[in-house]
Amino acid sequence: MQRKTITAQEAADYIGIHVETIYVMARKKEIPHIRIRRRIFFSVESLDTWMRDLEQKSLEAM
Repeated sequence: MQRKTITAQEAADYIGIHVETIYVMARKKEIPHIRIRRRIFFSVESLDTWMRDLEQKSLEAM
């Protein structure tokens, strides 16, 4: 069975930022994530949508 989520480190690698930045963004609710007890997981599909939305907002601001 294929995993539906990735870890904070994998999300950081996927986006190209430091893992600590991922944790800070998750704590501030700036990035879509799933918290199960003390662990944080990310859906690649949600990250893709989130990045697309950010890009669109950036283009609209130009």
